[in-house]
Amino acid sequence: MKKLFLMLAVAAFAANASAQNTVITSNKGGDNWYIGANAGVSTLPKESFDGASNGFFKSLAPTFGVRVGKNLNTVFGLALDADMHFKSNNKWNAGSKTFIEDVNVNLLGTFNLNNLFAGYPGEPRSFEVIALAGFGWEHYFNHLPKVNGLNSKIGFDFTFNLGEAKAWQLYIEPSLTYGLVDWVGAIAPAAYAPMQYNLSDSYFTIKAGFNYKFGNSNGTHNFAKAQLRDQAEIDALNGKINELRADNNAKDSKIAADAQTIADLQKKLADCEARPTTAAVVEKTENVLQPHVIFRQGKSNIEPAQYASIEMVANYMKNHKDAKVKVQGYASPEGKAEFNKKLSEKRAEVVKNALVKKYKIAADRITTEGLGATDKLSSENDFNRVAMFIDTTK
Repeated sequence: MKKLFLMLAVAAFAANASAQNTVITSNKGGDNWYIGANAGVSTLPKESFDGASNGFFKSLAPTFGVRVGKNLNTVFGLALDADMHFKSNNKWNAGSKTFIEDVNVNLLGTFNLNNLFAGYPGEPRSFEVIALAGFGWEHYFNHLPKVNGLNSKIGFDFTFNLGEAKAWQLYIEPSLTYGLVDWVGAIAPAAYAPMQYNLSDSYFTIKAGFNYKFGNSNGTHNFAKAQLRDQAEIDALNGKINELRADNNAKDSKIAADAQTIADLQKKLADCEARPTTAAVVEKTENVLQPHVIFRQGKSNIEPAQYASIEMVANYMKNHKDAKVKVQGYASPEGKAEFNKKLSEKRAEVVKNALVKKYKIAADRITTEGLGATDKLSSENDFNRVAMFIDTTK
């Protein structure tokens, strides 16, 4: 008895140590449950103390059982096992009033020996050996006074895991069940000592069965290895995060600087518009509309802040259905004249395209002209890089 307890304690300790070496996803209360059924034959390994059994083969009796269990980790689990043994040729059962010889229910510890000694590979192996050991309750149906008592069971499951998801287990299980009750004392002299753990106090069973493992919260029917990262990988990821953070901060600074530039240009424009105008500022006597579109040096793209001026002209043309407008582009004196000429033409064209595409003004109401470089619109070169609107309505 002490040896059995010692064996179970050592096995449980080894199971816990092995499970700690394999990091798996969380095993929740509803995970890693299974249910199954089995059937086979049982017999007395040899004639009992008084020859009441009829030998190994003459005592063969069919048995049927069900099992419910949970794997607590990749090595150790618990199972509730219920077996019914049907009537055999054993002389002790000659007067039995039921077809069932006895019923026993055992609480078993299960030990996956493959995972214990070789570790868990991430999913069950196709073939595994599982050791079983535990205690239970047994009830005998025979002509003797009905006997209830404790028993113990040890065995092995030679298991085949089937299917792509390894949700099904088929197994062959040989086992020995020892009675722990003094049933002999109820019918025979006290000279027959109970609980001797010899073959006369046991029966041997071999059966085949299947288990179905229910789905788990990790999306499989089994334990899954956790995705671990080493410290070097974590440090590399943190470095990448810091790099992206610095890049983002640099972009924020650039956006702030651009916003400040736009604000400065708008202030200069406001100061320029506030100055008294003279006839010498404008080279032609055409009807010049007040809004101007200002460009950066050497650029022909429209800054977001400049769409306010274009929108004002668009509203004017929408309110005056017959109005026609010429867009005149200019460049500041820096650089080559040929480049500035093309640049002024592009500036006039992009403003026209904005009126047509963004504000839905008919293209035939707008003409463009690139007048090249000038220094006569303003003493500030920033305000010579503009597009102006001339009302050409007759």
